[in-house]
Amino acid sequence: MKKTVQELLLVENTQLNHDNFKLVLQASTPLPEMFPGQFVNVEIKKATEIFLRRPFSILDVDYSNNTFSLLVKILGRGSKVLTTYQAGDKISVIFPLGSRFTFPKENDQVLLVGGGSGVAPMLFLAKTCGLKPENVHVLIGARSIRDHVDVESYKPYGNYYFTTEDGSLGEKGFVTHHPVFSDQLGSFDKIYTCGPDLMMKAVAKAAAEKQVFCEASLENMMACGFGVCLCCVEKTVDGNQCVCTDGPVFNINKLTW
Repeated sequence: MKKTVQELLLVENTQLNHDNFKLVLQASTPLPEMFPGQFVNVEIKKATEIFLRRPFSILDVDYSNNTFSLLVKILGRGSKVLTTYQAGDKISVIFPLGSRFTFPKENDQVLLVGGGSGVAPMLFLAKTCGLKPENVHVLIGARSIRDHVDVESYKPYGNYYFTTEDGSLGEKGFVTHHPVFSDQLGSFDKIYTCGPDLMMKAVAKAAAEKQVFCEASLENMMACGFGVCLCCVEKTVDGNQCVCTDGPVFNINKLTW
């Protein structure tokens, strides 16, 4: 898939909660096709001490306006500085990078499990997978209600379920404790997940036990985005692979979890 490096215009920077921001970037030319699971590498020029780009999952794409959006969760110096950018600023971006999720077949029942910044590709997939809303089930976990991202604009594309560790929203506990996961997992044709490693490994283990097709979008530390620096290597049944080029989306049967 063709990659491009462009100076994009930041047209919107909206704070979604205490540490999550939605950035909308606009290209001056038509966007290449972009899919759920893929990511972009962003240069953060305002942080002069940071010379490596930062990867962010694609949240949404609007081809009619040549825009796409990113969910930026503050995790360190780079992401924190990026959230200070304002509409009108220019940002250098390499995109699209990495592999995509396998779209479901018509009439499949699918479960999408997201947590942290891994919510972004789950929302993008729910919107673009082509299924009827009643066939799409999105389970989102967070520590508390203050960590959840508002998904109101994505509710037309599926059924949404929430968990929080403190019980402040939805079911109390982890995503694996929610009835849609613990009681109904075997009824799904496909499961997709992205988020913290422990969460994805728990989802993958349960899917494997039920013999349900499952793909995970890994969030290993990345730098170059081209498989050169080798900082994102993941052990697979086919040997070590670079998450930024061979992934980030992997069928769980390929992973050594």
